Amino acid sequence: MARALLSTRKALLKKTIDLANEVRGLLKIFGVRLPRTVKHGSFDALVRPMIELDEVLAHAVIPLLDARAVLFQNYLELDRRAKRAASQDEVCMRMMTVPGVGPIAALTFKAAVDDPNRFKRSCTVAAHFGLAPRRYQSGEHDNPGRISKAGDQDVRATLYAAANALLMRTMAKSQIKSWGMRLMRTKGRRRAVFAVARKLAVLLHRMWVDGTEFRQEQVGGTA
Repeated sequence: MARALLSTRKALLKKTIDLANEVRGLLKIFGVRLPRTVKHGSFDALVRPMIELDEVLAHAVIPLLDARAVLFQNYLELDRRAKRAASQDEVCMRMMTVPGVGPIAALTFKAAVDDPNRFKRSCTVAAHFGLAPRRYQSGEHDNPGRISKAGDQDVRATLYAAANALLMRTMAKSQIKSWGMRLMRTKGRRRAVFAVARKLAVLLHRMWVDGTEFRQEQVGGTA
C-alpha cells in the first residue's frame, strides 16, 4: 500500500514538472522567460497574468496550465496521505526522530526494506540501496570510487535529501552532523552528503531492528 502510494505520488509530481517545462518552452518561443526556479504552488499564478493579454499564447498555454493544476492538486492530496501514513506508523515515527529524516524519507525507506530481518547486518543496507562506494583494485591499491547507484533509486534520493537537510538545515547538534561537517571540510559537500546518507541507511535499519529512537551521540555504522 505504501509503495503504491509513493509511486503514484512520484508519477504525479513528474508529470506536473513535465507540463511546467512544456509551458516554459512555449513561452520561450514567444520571448517570455520565467525565473529559473519557481515553486510548484506559485507557477500558475505567475504564468497566467503573463499570457492573458495575448490571445494566441493564451490558447496554447492555458490548456497546459489547467492540466498541470489538476495534476498538482492530486499530487498534494497523495503527499498529504503519505505523510499521514508515516505519522500513524510507529516505525516511521521512530525513524523521524533522526534529524533531517522526514515522513516521506521514513515511509520510503520502510516500504523498500519491507522486512528488516532480511538484512542480517545493518551495514549491508547501504550497499543494497546503492550508497556504498565502488572499489577499484589495481595491484597493491584498493581505492573506493563513486557510489554504485544500485538498488532502489527512490530510497537513495530520499536518503540523500535527508542527509543534505541534516547537514545544511537542521539546527540540532548531533554526533552524525558533526561527523558530516568535518567530512565536508576535508572531502567536499557532495561526498559528505553521500557519506551521511550511508550512515542514515545503517542507522535507520538498526533503530528499526532494535526498536529504539535516535540519540544525539549516535553516528551510525561504517561509511
